[in-house]
Amino acid sequence: MPMGPPFVPGLMAAMGLMAVLVILIALIIAGFFLMLGAKFAGIEEATLGKSMIAVVGGGILALLIGWIPVIGWILGIIAYIWVIKTVFNTDWIKATIAWLMTIIVEILVVFVFALILGIGAALF
Repeated sequence: MPMGPPFVPGLMAAMGLMAVLVILIALIIAGFFLMLGAKFAGIEEATLGKSMIAVVGGGILALLIGWIPVIGWILGIIAYIWVIKTVFNTDWIKATIAWLMTIIVEILVVFVFALILGIGAALF
């Protein structure tokens, strides 16, 4: 009788718990970056909670729309910006600036971490 690796239910539960924790940490980080972008855009009502709601809502809506061939990614971006506009109760210009500043801040943070960790600039 061949022996396979042992099935450990506790290990499976721990892996599931870690997946949930990683998703929550990623949501908090993305919400923080969106909050920074919204503050930079001059949105007064920008909080971490609203930012996290906008990240989840915008991500789900962009995922649902983004599969459309050719124009799906453009519609996904517009939908994401619309969610930011709706959640923060602002106009299209400020929502677009918040979205763009979120992307710029994320790129800068990744670049700084790459420099700190010693990853070569040739990767960029």
